[in-house]
Amino acid sequence: MKYLVTGGAGFIGSHLVDLLLADGHKVSVIDNFSTGSIENLRSHISNPNLTITEGDILDADLVEKSVNQSERVFHFAAAVGVMNIMANPLSSLETNIRGSENVLNACANSNVPVLIASSSEIYGKNASDALNENSDRIIGPPQMIRWSYSDAKAIDESLAISLHQKKGLETRIVRLFNTVGPRQVGHYGMVVPRFVQAALRHEPLMVFGNGTQTRCFGHVSDITSAIMLLDKTKEAVGMPVNVGVNKEISIKNLAELVIEMTSSNSSIQYLAYSDAYPAGYEDMQRRVPDNRLLIQLTGWKPKNSIKDIILDLVAYFSANR
Repeated sequence: MKYLVTGGAGFIGSHLVDLLLADGHKVSVIDNFSTGSIENLRSHISNPNLTITEGDILDADLVEKSVNQSERVFHFAAAVGVMNIMANPLSSLETNIRGSENVLNACANSNVPVLIASSSEIYGKNASDALNENSDRIIGPPQMIRWSYSDAKAIDESLAISLHQKKGLETRIVRLFNTVGPRQVGHYGMVVPRFVQAALRHEPLMVFGNGTQTRCFGHVSDITSAIMLLDKTKEAVGMPVNVGVNKEISIKNLAELVIEMTSSNSSIQYLAYSDAYPAGYEDMQRRVPDNRLLIQLTGWKPKNSIKDIILDLVAYFSANR
C-alpha cells in the first residue's frame, strides 16, 4: 500500500511512519520542517520505501500531485503547540484551515481515503467528567486567540464529514488527547517533556497557574497503535473518534512525580498565566476523554502509564543531549 503522511517528520507523524514502514508499506512524507525534524526519520533515510519531500500543505499543486500518487493519506501536518499558536496566529490559522482544505479536497478529487488528526482542543473549556464525541464545544470569545486552534480543527472536521456525506469520500477523524513520548519537545508548551528536561538539568519546573488543573497523558506508541487500528476499521468512517488515555493527573502532581522519578534537585515554581503567555490565553481546568467508542470499534488497550512515559522521555533526552 502507498501511504502519504503529511507532517511525517513531526512527533506523531514520524512514529506513524515507523509503523507503516515496519508493515512493509511505501510511505511518502510531506513536511516543511517548521516543527518536525529530519532526525525523526534518520533511521529510515536509506529505506527505498520512504520518500521525503520538503514542502508545505499550503502548496496545493504539491498536495494534489502527492495525493494522486498515493492510495491512503494520513494528514498530520499542522501548526501545533499553544506557544506556537499564540505567537503565530495568522500563519497557524492559514496552515490549519487552508492547508487541511488542500489535503481534503485533493483526496476527494482522487477518491483517496484520508485519516485526519483533530484534537481534544475541539472541546475547549468543557470540563465534564468524560468528554465523548458528542459533547458540546465550550470555547471563549474570538479575541482569546488561544481558541483559534480549536476553531480551525472544528472546521477541518466539518469539511471531512461533509466530503464523506456529500461525495462519499472515506474519511476518518481522530481526536487526539494529550500525547507524549520520545521525539516530542517542550518549547512549544508541551508540559511533560518540558518538565523532564528541566528536571534532568536540575532547573525549576515551571507550573503555569496553580497546578490543580488536570490532564490525561497517553504514550505515543499507544496512540499510534490506536490510529493504525482505526485506519483498518470500516465502522470508523465519517465520524470523529476520541483517541486518548483516561487516567487523570494534576499538573502539580505531575511535576512532583517527574522530580521523584529523575531524582532531581529541581524545585517547583508557579507562574501566572499572564506572565507565561501573551494576551489572549486562557486555560481549561480539566480534560478527560471518554474513549469507549475507540475501545468498542477496535478493542484497543493502552499499555503504558504516566511513569512509563516519564522513563521513556528521560532515556530519550539523556541519549540526545
